[in-house]
Amino acid sequence: MKLLFTPTGREQFLAALAYIHRDNPDAAKAFRKKAEKVLKRLSAFPKSGRLLPEFPDLPYREVIVAPYRFFYLTAERAIWVVAVWHSAQLPDEP
Repeated sequence: MKLLFTPTGREQFLAALAYIHRDNPDAAKAFRKKAEKVLKRLSAFPKSGRLLPEFPDLPYREVIVAPYRFFYLTAERAIWVVAVWHSAQLPDEP
């Protein structure tokens, strides 16, 4: 399956990287590598993320790359990362 970001998901991921980079560029690189590894695994195992505990009836799933949550949706042959939120944020509805 192909991994894609929605415009919002990409913007939030890049904002997270920029935020981490301001304080610690090496930590930003490590976070990006870890996120890429976790997201790449979704290509082979799209259902490996958990359903959202706050919204179990929605079709979204999440994977955690501490301290961020990556919300995604599978559609046909693609995995769409729709949002990237810090784990301290309380989601309304992705």
